[in-house]
Amino acid sequence: MSPIRVIAGKAKGRKLKMVPGDSTRPITDRVKESLFNIIRLDLPGCSFLDLFAGTGSVGIEALSQGAKYVRFLDRNRRAIEIIYENLKNVELIEGAEVLQMDAFALIGRRADKAFDYVYVAPPQYKGMWKQTIQDLDKQPGWLVSDGWVIAQIDPKEYESLELANLSEFDQRKYGNTLLVFYERVIPDN
Repeated sequence: MSPIRVIAGKAKGRKLKMVPGDSTRPITDRVKESLFNIIRLDLPGCSFLDLFAGTGSVGIEALSQGAKYVRFLDRNRRAIEIIYENLKNVELIEGAEVLQMDAFALIGRRADKAFDYVYVAPPQYKGMWKQTIQDLDKQPGWLVSDGWVIAQIDPKEYESLELANLSEFDQRKYGNTLLVFYERVIPDN
């Protein structure tokens, strides 16, 4: 696999370290560029939660392109070390919070902050993306009123989910990567 890099913004072109082994699956430049073309206009000043962050590539891209705050979460100690190294190397440590903890432990509790974007890219073929979306649906306070959840999965994993507080509104397929977009549903009063 070719090295991963920051594709735009303050740290454009800077290379990122990868987590050794096969515990993470970094997003390809093509998928990352497409994703950020979709959300770019809303990035300045936004808050971003990068669950199952791995190398931190997606959250670092968000910071590079103007996000004000990114919380990176991964339970793998080596991934956390790589995220810190990558943030320092691209000089984007300000506005970043890096936590070593299980994503389900965080999102299963009441939100301590509402995010504009929650990015979900868990290990594949374990149903973890589905559980994450369902847990976020039960705790919608993790999203601002017009916030989005974006899941990165293999197209073979996809299934439609019955949700109360989130609604799927788009999908984008790039080879063996599918991005599924959910928005928060605000009840009419």
